[in-house]
Amino acid sequence: MTSKDTGTGFLIGFVLGAVVGVSIGFLYAPRSGAETRGILKEKAEIAKEKALEAKEKAVEVAHKIQETADEVKKKAQAVAE
Repeated sequence: MTSKDTGTGFLIGFVLGAVVGVSIGFLYAPRSGAETRGILKEKAEIAKEKALEAKEKAVEVAHKIQETADEVKKKAQAVAE
């Protein structure tokens, strides 16, 4: 990991892992193939939307953290001078 890693990679991996796990669970469920595929498609769309929302929030938080760090750095430099 780099110092600029915001955790979005972990979040994306976690969401994708959850989707795969749910998908496998549905494949073993006692439903017809067409019904199972329809449910999987709906769940995948929901998971995709949630992942995109989480990514957007993570990017916003990362920007805010960077801005705060820049402000602290500037204040520290001003005090040091």
